[in-house]
Amino acid sequence: MATIETRTNDTGEKSYRVKVRLKGYPAQTASFARLTDARKWGADTESAIREGRHFKTAESKKHTFSEMVNRYVKDVLPGKPKQAAKQKQQLEWWAEKMGVYVLADITPALIVQYRDELASGQTYRGTQRNPATVVRYLAALSHAFSIAVNEWGWLDDNPMRKVKKPKESRGRVRYLDDAERERFLAACKESSSKELYLCVILALSTGMRQAELMGLKWQDVNLKDGFVILHETKNGERRRVPLSGHGLELLKQHAKVRRLDTDLLFPGTIHANKPVSLRRPFENALQAAEITNFHWHDLRHCTASYLAMSGASLAEISEILGHKTLSMVKRYAHLSDGHVSSVVSRMNDKIFGGA
Repeated sequence: MATIETRTNDTGEKSYRVKVRLKGYPAQTASFARLTDARKWGADTESAIREGRHFKTAESKKHTFSEMVNRYVKDVLPGKPKQAAKQKQQLEWWAEKMGVYVLADITPALIVQYRDELASGQTYRGTQRNPATVVRYLAALSHAFSIAVNEWGWLDDNPMRKVKKPKESRGRVRYLDDAERERFLAACKESSSKELYLCVILALSTGMRQAELMGLKWQDVNLKDGFVILHETKNGERRRVPLSGHGLELLKQHAKVRRLDTDLLFPGTIHANKPVSLRRPFENALQAAEITNFHWHDLRHCTASYLAMSGASLAEISEILGHKTLSMVKRYAHLSDGHVSSVVSRMNDKIFGGA
């Protein structure tokens, strides 16, 4: 319960020292110039302790935002090796802006202020940050707050719950039409790089990401049954990727001249344990084929687009590309409109027949 002690100084001014004692909790004290304030604080504090609110609030006043980020980087990010470097950089940006604040003073309004500053800023390339980048920064911040709330007890609630995320674009869909693809593959064949044509064919025929393709090792390739196993993927799950047709035949030819000083399918010429760099040969081939606004990752968009136009369902495309949900492949839905129409037509024929 709360007890109030009256104190008088040398000038005759009174003050009121409140002490709240509850069994099982450390005593809480505070001083006030007015008795009414002292009584209110005593009653509020006692109520907060009984309801389990007081000490959580006290913790948020003990720790700064920088402390939260430092602990998160030290204790949490090592368990997320693929995202660690990027999220560390994102959190350090927030710490530069809000590091000196205690957690109790981090409000949704403050976060919104720096969210807008982030959105209006420029990247190292001199271009304005896109909404997707801002969303990634906010996601990293939100998870750090969630850990501080749920595991460390440093906060009562995550202030990010009241912060609106910018709307992301629908996603880029750039694929090569038949004429572009023919010109580009011809240019890849003429490239000074021995690996470029094969790598582009494999990327187009399987939908593998560049990092997945360049990280392939011979022990993960089954040429007899026509598949590879990807152990390191973006979503953290192993994936079996089928190989067939032209890509499989080319890979069988490539296996006949494989290097014995490395397990990589496509090792570099200088460092055998590092993948070959195809950036310059790829750009040269694009230039020779007169193709613009195209990046390596767009080869993956080509795979998805060709699958959609060949009648594959969104679920099938998602499985082939290794997405956990259908949301990422909905951007290709319009390309399968013809397939959807034929499905509806068959359903109507079956139901209504010649009626």
